[in-house]
Amino acid sequence: MKEVVYKKPASALQLYLVTDSALCAKNGLIETVLAAIDGGVSMVQLRDKHASDEVIYRTACELKEAINGCVPLVINDRVEIAKLAKLDGAHIGQGDLSVLQAREILGPEAWLGLSINTLSELEIAHANHLGMLDYFGLGPVFTTNTKPDHASPIGIQGLDNLAKFSKLPTVAIGGINQDNAEQVYQTSCNGIAVVSAICGSDNPKLAAQNLLQQYPSSKSNK
Repeated sequence: MKEVVYKKPASALQLYLVTDSALCAKNGLIETVLAAIDGGVSMVQLRDKHASDEVIYRTACELKEAINGCVPLVINDRVEIAKLAKLDGAHIGQGDLSVLQAREILGPEAWLGLSINTLSELEIAHANHLGMLDYFGLGPVFTTNTKPDHASPIGIQGLDNLAKFSKLPTVAIGGINQDNAEQVYQTSCNGIAVVSAICGSDNPKLAAQNLLQQYPSSKSNK
């Protein structure tokens, strides 16, 4: 498959929501996502490690209809479902199917992100898959309970080092919340990805607004 450089707006990564069905149960998954988008969320990733393909496909279709193209909607891991449900793309980890396989399934126009935890992983992605990817998810930055099997946290300095080295836009993920969003935003990453900071909030719209208030004005002017 010929590699083509995929150009997607880095601004879509500014406030990236990763869903958690359990945390969203109080307000409802779709209601939580729509409120968060109203508050400024710029991209949504549907993630549910435990749902069956049938359930996640149905949820993906319902969420796609509800969002109605307001922001990009991608899915975690389930690349075939992203294609079947006609989502905007997918995000894959180091242990999932290969970047080449994912891109072949999704086609040339879809979003495709890859999780990165180390400089070695980033170098391999640069050398082998740069033209097939749109962004990197860097982390986890901090310890997080929403993904108990996560890799070792990279911290603020580790995040900044990876973001500076990256040849693609980057979004930081892992344990990011209202208390630490500002310092994460101040690194070289393009945006932050959050789960519980919005999904676990009584007011997802306000939570999104409060997170975005911590985005540096210096970045906005770039």
